[in-house]
Amino acid sequence: MLPYERQQQILTWLEEEGTLSISEISKRLNVSEMTIYRDIKPLLEGKKINKTSGGISLATISNVSPNSCSYCLKELNNRHPVQIITTHQTVEQLCCPHCGLLRFKDIEKNVSQIICRDFLQNTTISAKLAYFLIDADFNLNCCQPQVLTFESLIYAERFQKGFGGTILRFDEAVKEVSKRMNGDICCGCHK
Repeated sequence: MLPYERQQQILTWLEEEGTLSISEISKRLNVSEMTIYRDIKPLLEGKKINKTSGGISLATISNVSPNSCSYCLKELNNRHPVQIITTHQTVEQLCCPHCGLLRFKDIEKNVSQIICRDFLQNTTISAKLAYFLIDADFNLNCCQPQVLTFESLIYAERFQKGFGGTILRFDEAVKEVSKRMNGDICCGCHK
């Protein structure tokens, strides 16, 4: 199992169980505790988990300012925010579709709804039904690769004609942004 796969498994267990000890994770994954410490280091640095006296736990949303993105911790941008509503009825605020797609991938099994705004009309739409324009030459000074959402394919295509980029559906956009953020494709992101 690759480090990224172990990290995702650790996050899944933490979502289900709350806290875990390093020794328990080591036993479950059949790797050394030192390997686990190396695996969790990026999760700690990314503020996805916290150290506890008994091991580790998921970072709580309450540690994040209500005016900050729960993924990248930037100040929320009201132009194109995303909300994730979990199966536990908690609401996460994200600054942009880029962060919304990445956070969705992290907690997909616990997501009840993911809501975004149409970039042109500013109407609320289901992200799962939206069209995502990635890499348009239109700088919003937000996370990279930049992602814009549209309710209508026609409007997404018109915007694409003027500003370029690639139009994707929800599942494709989740995969593409995740792939780029994992270093599989260079995107210039300095999160």
